[in-house]
Amino acid sequence: TITGNSKKKRLGTGWGNKVSRYYSFECHIPTILLVSQAENLVASFFPNKLLELDHFLKDPILNICDLKEIHSEINLTVPDPILLSNLHDGLEAQSAKKRKMEDGTGEDKVAGTKVFIMPSGMMKSNTKLVDLIEKVKPEIRTLIEKCNTVKMWVQLLIPRIEDGNNFGVSIQEETVAELRTVEGEAASYLDQISGYYITRAKLVSKIAKYPHVEDYRRTVTEIDEKKYISLKVIVSELRNQYVTLHDMILKNIDKIKKPRSSNAEALY
Repeated sequence: TITGNSKKKRLGTGWGNKVSRYYSFECHIPTILLVSQAENLVASFFPNKLLELDHFLKDPILNICDLKEIHSEINLTVPDPILLSNLHDGLEAQSAKKRKMEDGTGEDKVAGTKVFIMPSGMMKSNTKLVDLIEKVKPEIRTLIEKCNTVKMWVQLLIPRIEDGNNFGVSIQEETVAELRTVEGEAASYLDQISGYYITRAKLVSKIAKYPHVEDYRRTVTEIDEKKYISLKVIVSELRNQYVTLHDMILKNIDKIKKPRSSNAEALY
């Protein structure tokens, strides 16, 4: 005879096994999809993308010889100088400013020109560089996403920790580390783009405040040229990273998929 407690225990055990099998099956489905997606990325997407980026590097937009073509006009006119009708008024103003600075109530900075409105309503960005940036950014995001997928695939292939015969596991870990490095470098490219906009905005603000200083205008031109060269380098690096990852994974695909041989597994 089966007592009530033992019957409940058996029912509980059976229910627990069903739940365990259900969740195991549910978790196994996305893993299978991830494996299929990652293998397709390495075998097909990576080589196609590196060819696409190599073609992009030959595009005329990335091969401008005369960098003056990417310059952007800064529509901020230099105001006419203010003429003092009475020299005594100017001396009084300077004396008052000096007293403020000595009292600590004024800032020890040169006062600039007050700008109430831009001549064209808004100081626009360098449109040629903005168009190029909008073409490069999706490529950066794509590399980050694809690296994350392949990295997760390799991590799931890493077997449980055991003593000995870990050469294949070390290859897997090296691959994960390389994917993580590439992912981080690609993310830093996005930081460089936002940093460019911030730096340029500060310089344009300086030009609006100090329109008589030519060096600020030249600095904007210099950072535009620097950013153009940097964008070409970024595209080149994206292509090289696809080449490196594709080559590294294919050369070690056997150890990545099966880090331990069947003979070694039989010994444990």
